[in-house]
Amino acid sequence: MTITQRRLGVHTSIAGGVDCAVERAKRLGCSTMQIFSHNPRQWSVNKIPEEGASQFRRLRCLYNIDPVFVHTSYLINLCAASQDTFEKSLQLLILEMDLADALNADYVILHTGSASRESEDSARGKAIKALKTTIGQGGWKSRLLLENTAGEKGDISSRIKDLSEIIEGTGTDSIGGVCIDTCHAFAAGYNLLAEDGVSELIREIENYLGIDAVKLIHLNDSKRGYNSKVDRHEHIGKGGIGKAGLKKFVNHPELSSIPLILETPKKSEDDDPRNLRIVRSFFDTTYERI
Repeated sequence: MTITQRRLGVHTSIAGGVDCAVERAKRLGCSTMQIFSHNPRQWSVNKIPEEGASQFRRLRCLYNIDPVFVHTSYLINLCAASQDTFEKSLQLLILEMDLADALNADYVILHTGSASRESEDSARGKAIKALKTTIGQGGWKSRLLLENTAGEKGDISSRIKDLSEIIEGTGTDSIGGVCIDTCHAFAAGYNLLAEDGVSELIREIENYLGIDAVKLIHLNDSKRGYNSKVDRHEHIGKGGIGKAGLKKFVNHPELSSIPLILETPKKSEDDDPRNLRIVRSFFDTTYERI
């Protein structure tokens, strides 16, 4: 398979307006993309100006960037112990879906939350009820993807079984599937360096979700390493999974057609182009060799 057959992109900045993110994706040669629709570290959200939203929709079609993913705010916690945080999370999730629809985004990616004062099982139940309250009644065109997490203390969605429980419990077509993050999976105890580790992950996806439920792979190396329970993304090939591990993973027959988004560190202007160049080499020998 060549890179022209695989949808590949990065998380791009909306600085200057959401339409600027599409232009950035185009300049990087992306065929898919991910954005935040607003500042992800603030509860307050401004409506996207219609001119910017219209230009975003026009440009993504013009440049054949598809699918488009919107990542929700890091503040959302659907199992928060604080009632104030919980209620603000519900309100923010509704706004996230509204903004995604304004952009004609295909999917909205969500970390469901983290438990602090109750068991993970109880917290997942709370998140299920929250999703029923919001997503189950919204009628949005954009569909929600639940993302696996790194297994940090309180995580309620680090295992595939956890994601399946939340999706089945919510019972709505508004949830379109899952996003699998390689850094998170590795940190949570799926050994992507080993054949049996990858097989375990694939087997769990098949048993609990079905491969078709995986709509996106977040392709990131892991700074803190295998089973660390720490979510720290690293440049492709610079972390514990490495180039060989990531190449083997994305070329697995069951995963070989799923879009890829990089969420690697951005400390210089060359970071995204370099990481994209390395990933392209996983598919096309005309690019840089590993």
